[in-house]
Amino acid sequence: MKDAVDRLTPLGVMVLALLREGDMHPYEMMRLMRHRRDDRLVTITNGTLYHTVGRLERAGLLGEVGVDRDGNRPERTTYTLTGEGRDAVDEWVRRELPRIDRPAEFRIALAEAHNLERTVVVDLLRRRRDALSEDLSSLSAGHAGAQSRDVPEQFLLEVHRTEVLLRTDLAWLDALIERLDAHAFPWGVAEIATDSEHMKNYDLDRKAARL
Repeated sequence: MKDAVDRLTPLGVMVLALLREGDMHPYEMMRLMRHRRDDRLVTITNGTLYHTVGRLERAGLLGEVGVDRDGNRPERTTYTLTGEGRDAVDEWVRRELPRIDRPAEFRIALAEAHNLERTVVVDLLRRRRDALSEDLSSLSAGHAGAQSRDVPEQFLLEVHRTEVLLRTDLAWLDALIERLDAHAFPWGVAEIATDSEHMKNYDLDRKAARL
């Protein structure tokens, strides 16, 4: 499992996570990801998606469940998520959520964090918060030291910007952790299922991707 998780790409994680919603063929996967604007997070092309699906199948993280044809369209192979694939996504998200050195991967992990238990996510985000706070303290000390030595401000613009972004990120993270702890909004598909309006929109996404 460790090797499988190590080899996962961000697109691979998103494909596997998508199959939690049900069996799909690659065309539906692509339509659904584009409909949800997941292309903000990863580059999605026909070539990269089909190549990724092939790699995931060879790794045993997804499997074929049938081939169908709709009218004159080419045959489409439908895939399902395997138990190994489900575990790989969860482990990948656990690894990436607390890390602060891989911002692109963090965005994917955050987008798929709902696949983990609420309490697990809170713990991982608190670890991330601790790491960010330590990073901010170090940066702020260096910034203050440079200012005390009368380093011209023009040389410190990037440092100041990073400091502001870290403070903003920490404030957002603190608010999110507090809301998760307070159960201020549904978490995971099971909790969303109790809200018929949310589930209606969720199902409409799938329907739109099949058209």
